[in-house]
Amino acid sequence: MEANVRFTHQALVEQSKAGNQNAQYQLYGLYVDAMFNVAMRLLTIREDAEDVLQESFVEAFKKLDTFRFESTFGAWLKRIVINRSINHLKAKRLLLSSLENEGEPAEEEETELVPDFEIEKIKMGLGQLPEGYKQIITLYLIEGYDHVEIGQILGISTSTSKSQYHRAKKKLVQIVNEL
Repeated sequence: MEANVRFTHQALVEQSKAGNQNAQYQLYGLYVDAMFNVAMRLLTIREDAEDVLQESFVEAFKKLDTFRFESTFGAWLKRIVINRSINHLKAKRLLLSSLENEGEPAEEEETELVPDFEIEKIKMGLGQLPEGYKQIITLYLIEGYDHVEIGQILGISTSTSKSQYHRAKKKLVQIVNEL
């Protein structure tokens, strides 16, 4: 018997749509940790991530009637968390601070990552990246969005996403090499 993953937690979602607060609480419990991690990767400040997380759940439960099981509930909720996180950063004018020279084409030179980089060094390097670079790296490598989706999320062109990703990757390698 093959289950369709899109309908994971369907009963809880349907009960939540009907206004069942216990079902909403159960959905919250199932997804709060994962969504907090998504917000933290984008925002890096715990208090901001907590605020965005709460706002995201409030928005999700208010708009639950628009959820049509075209994706999993978790994927739908994750998109809300990411959009709220990006909007939070835009409001603080942090996101686009390092997205300079937008129209320039991506550099063709590929920088190879040395396979024995330690995870801790990479985490430290990510923490030292300018906010815009950190967002591109996080959305592409960690969250798994492609450049078209990143362009839509950030309001930039696909080519800008690609060029910023290449610059961010090059900068990350430079930072990690200096650690």
